[in-house]
Amino acid sequence: MASAEVQWRVEADYRGLNEVTPPMSAAVPDMLELQYELESKAAKWYATIDTANAFFSIPLAAECRPQFAFPWRGVQYTWNRLPQGWKHSPTISHGLIQSALEKGEAPEHLQYIDDIIVWGNSAEEVSEKGKKIIQILLKAGFTIK
Repeated sequence: MASAEVQWRVEADYRGLNEVTPPMSAAVPDMLELQYELESKAAKWYATIDTANAFFSIPLAAECRPQFAFPWRGVQYTWNRLPQGWKHSPTISHGLIQSALEKGEAPEHLQYIDDIIVWGNSAEEVSEKGKKIIQILLKAGFTIK
């Protein structure tokens, strides 16, 4: 697929796989609930942290790779990272980021898949919280935009 700058990227259509993939209980929070919770904080300062290509930071187990195989120009390829387009990628990504933040004892925050928001009453407070979360995510193998 060509992007606006006429660069090419590989895309695979996982609609067929998504139809036959068993359901998974979604651990991704409801956006409206997150909005209400954020409004209740009544902070003066906010910052967002976005992990860069979070799905591609997550290794795909070798035994799962064949289900994501796709042909291109007569050669079969497969992903070795969690692919975009698969219905469980957001849930898995959210859960792994959440686990990393819990393990790293992250400051209070809200998370929606790979986006994290922190708040406080001063720019310095928000900056410190953001730096702590970024360090936890980097240590866990994620990259930050």
